[in-house]
Amino acid sequence: MNVVLALALFIIGTAVGYFANRFFSTSSQAQQKLAEQVSKSDAALNQYKLDVADHLASSAKLLEQMNNTCQTAMKQMEESTQLLQQASHHESEHLPFFSQETQQQLAQTANLRHQKRSDAASEQMTEPPLDYSSSPSGLFVDKKQTVTNAE
Repeated sequence: MNVVLALALFIIGTAVGYFANRFFSTSSQAQQKLAEQVSKSDAALNQYKLDVADHLASSAKLLEQMNNTCQTAMKQMEESTQLLQQASHHESEHLPFFSQETQQQLAQTANLRHQKRSDAASEQMTEPPLDYSSSPSGLFVDKKQTVTNAE
């Protein structure tokens, strides 16, 4: 009976030791921490994948809008090119730069200016301009001057 009791105590002690070692050992705690980190990293990776998918979807929408804008611009450029080509075919009908009224006003203005100039040219100038002095001062004449404050 002693042998059976010793054997039973040995088995119970081994089981208790095994479970105590499992719960209290640092390696099992480290394994639990690593398992938590793995689950957190996995959740962060899944969230990152969702963010990237959302970003790519919004980028695709923006690229589609940009493509539509470019298509519209290309259509407008084609229409403008066609209009310019049609205008170059009708170049035989010379379009004036100014309207008829503006051309008449320019002609009248030019006639008035030419008349004023011809009137001014016909006047005889007998007097010098007002900024000229009537009597010369002799300041710039090249002759010796007497020094008044010599000792």
